[in-house]
Amino acid sequence: MSRTATISRTTSESSVRLTLDLDGTGESDVSTGVPFYDHMLASLAKHALIDLTVKATGDIHVDVHHTVEDTAIVLGQALRQALGDKSGISRFGDATVPLDEALCQAVVDVAGRPYVVHEGEPEGQQYVLVGGHFTGSMTRHVFESFAYNAGLCLHVRVLAGRDPHHIVEAQFKAVARALRAAVALDPRVHGIPSAKGAL
Repeated sequence: MSRTATISRTTSESSVRLTLDLDGTGESDVSTGVPFYDHMLASLAKHALIDLTVKATGDIHVDVHHTVEDTAIVLGQALRQALGDKSGISRFGDATVPLDEALCQAVVDVAGRPYVVHEGEPEGQQYVLVGGHFTGSMTRHVFESFAYNAGLCLHVRVLAGRDPHHIVEAQFKAVARALRAAVALDPRVHGIPSAKGAL
């Protein structure tokens, strides 16, 4: 069964077309007009082993917020679609990832019930402009938009970190590795991995 999805979404603020393959090799082709975000999405694809193509345009002359958020929404929608009924998946995944001085933990449950806990960033991180355009507060917003549209329970904790770039990148890599484990097919799982019979 092919676990792929292509989603397009156009508003007055942005236009996003995104394709993903959950059983890929981590190849990506990402263009959002926000270079640091492109870097983070490419890193997410690489470490989640998800093939990802993103073509997004938006009113980044106003602020990158709309394009970043809308891309995260579409990413979540595509993940949800590609997972189908979630039959045979591991469902849970967790990872702790270092990046030099930064250390981040992510835990994922592909539960169908969206919930996000995001904590531990040092005070002031939310105001930093990484690469001169990606506001630190967008990190949490990306994870919220992604998780709510994908139907994920997602916990992200920054355990250590000083450099703003490292703090964001370690979070994306930790989420990627946790997601990789959660969506992986497990040959010992038959049907839906829930006592309720649905996720």
